[in-house]
Amino acid sequence: MTIPLSIGLVQTAARHHAADDQDAFAADVRGVVDAHPGVRLLAYPELHLCGHRPDEDPETVMTAAAESLDGPRGTRLAALARELGIWLVPGTVYEQGADGRIHNTAPVYSPTGERVAAYRKIFPWRPYETTASGSTFVVFDMEDHGRVGLTICYDAWFPETTRHLAWQGADLVLNLVRTPTVDRAQEVVLAQANAIVNQVFMASLNAATPDGIGRSVVVGPEGDIRTEAGPGPAEVLTDVLDLAEARRVRARGTAGLTRVWDPFSDDQEPIELPLYGGRIDPELWRLGPSG
Repeated sequence: MTIPLSIGLVQTAARHHAADDQDAFAADVRGVVDAHPGVRLLAYPELHLCGHRPDEDPETVMTAAAESLDGPRGTRLAALARELGIWLVPGTVYEQGADGRIHNTAPVYSPTGERVAAYRKIFPWRPYETTASGSTFVVFDMEDHGRVGLTICYDAWFPETTRHLAWQGADLVLNLVRTPTVDRAQEVVLAQANAIVNQVFMASLNAATPDGIGRSVVVGPEGDIRTEAGPGPAEVLTDVLDLAEARRVRARGTAGLTRVWDPFSDDQEPIELPLYGGRIDPELWRLGPSG
């Protein structure tokens, strides 16, 4: 039996990468936890700790802010999660890889202060974003709650991303966003569409002004918008999710009808996918969403 998961999505503006803002971030997290003591999973938007001011060159900021995940920033974030006893997703950070390349990476810290996951953005928003692309879909397990998958902003526009996370058993996909442009309207639709076609919860967390235009949403596994933040200003969006509901929807079908994880007949031949140089193997498809 799973325990309902209380989540807090902090729709807020990005901080600069300076050390004093690390202190301010810790104070902000403590304040949110004090105001919402039941929250178990707390998340911030894309590049929240590595933002840049309008008069700064993004490339310079990216280089200056990049650290190994095991560097001082990561150590402090792990300690903060342990201090507060929460699952902490501090947004995404510029990660200095072992090969010298810089990634846009979402780390996850457990209540014991362990980094349990780190996802590198697979689809940077080219040509405007110059971080190196990741190549691995990432899920992590929250004991007693369920499995969570990670995506970052533009990843949500590529259906393969959420599909793979759902196939890996994700009950909830957390999409960390920093969108200040008019296509946030489309992103909200995509959050619903990704939830519907994969039968997962979707949490799309955008930054507040001036770094984003808000409208963070939590969507149920049948596509219903459960809760939505307003456009623009900072606020904390909260919800309590029974992640087992995603598994029940997959079993009984959306609206009690549509079972997207069991569409093939027993004698179905593999379907070639020329775009990918691969195929859909019906037997493998049936394994998902897998544990």
